[in-house]
Amino acid sequence: MQELQPRFLPLAAKTVVCHTITYLLMGALAAHFLHYEQIFNQPNSGLRPFGDVLVMLGAPLQIFRGILFASVFYLFREQLFGRKNGWLRMAWMLIGIGILGTFAAPAGSFEGFIFTTAPILTQMRGYLEVVPQALLLSALLCYWVNRPRKWLGWTLGVLYCLCIALPIVGLLAPRR
Repeated sequence: MQELQPRFLPLAAKTVVCHTITYLLMGALAAHFLHYEQIFNQPNSGLRPFGDVLVMLGAPLQIFRGILFASVFYLFREQLFGRKNGWLRMAWMLIGIGILGTFAAPAGSFEGFIFTTAPILTQMRGYLEVVPQALLLSALLCYWVNRPRKWLGWTLGVLYCLCIALPIVGLLAPRR
């Protein structure tokens, strides 16, 4: 075993924070540059409208996926943390199993290419959001676990609170 490995609860907290921050960052960029509002609001898109409460609560709800990710990372902690390029291993786990090789048939997965009617290039457009998020999440989480610093914990904690607060404030703001 490498140096002292993370315990589950601290790893889960750090994973939730890093995942939520990278999720909101990449989601906001993708929403703007990939025109998600138009796509979401199309009739029969299969997606909730862009202003739907659950869509707006996407970032705060990432606590559940963060805990799920942490439960997997914890099992492989000796391979991911305290090792050179552990973040690349983590990113490949997320990309290989979570994006390309998922058992379902979402757009951009191997099964999606086979079973959906969407053109492959249209499906691959989502890679512009999810692949960089997997890389950012992995790099940020591994850096934080491998080099714990108070200033980093505080900075990421504040960013996390903003990621949770902004959508809630958006929901509470009066509609025009």
